[in-house]
Amino acid sequence: MIIKNLVKQKRVKIKTKNSDETIDLGKKIGKSLLPGDLLLISGELGAGKTTLIKGIAKGLDIDLYVKSPSFVIVSEYSGKYKLYHIDLYRLDGEEIYNLGLFEFLENGVVCIEWADKLKNSFNDLEHIKIDIEVVNEDRIFNIILNGEEVIKRCIALQ
Repeated sequence: MIIKNLVKQKRVKIKTKNSDETIDLGKKIGKSLLPGDLLLISGELGAGKTTLIKGIAKGLDIDLYVKSPSFVIVSEYSGKYKLYHIDLYRLDGEEIYNLGLFEFLENGVVCIEWADKLKNSFNDLEHIKIDIEVVNEDRIFNIILNGEEVIKRCIALQ
């Protein structure tokens, strides 16, 4: 009999009231990240995915302006570690799998917007999954920390 190794999970729900609070949340997340960390971020258009990643970049000591990579698919930023900001909005199916997402993980932190298009491709890896809900003017961040190491490092979110 084969027993699948279950990944330990921790769920956290955080509400922000404006973009400054969303950036602050991103900074907290960014300060706990290491190369090889994967963040899968989903939410409707305008939910705050890129704003959160701007904060993550600040937490990684990246001084450059972070913008949505919708038309270039992948943006790379250097700071404490490399940050790969990937936007899957304009891609489907095989185009997504031809990006070589695992190669980016070898070199830095990877944040993927519209990660719901991946259809659970990374469930066996430790990762952070963030689903953003818009409620009136507030943003609700439903965060799932997948894996013991990620849970330990992201203590500021718990």
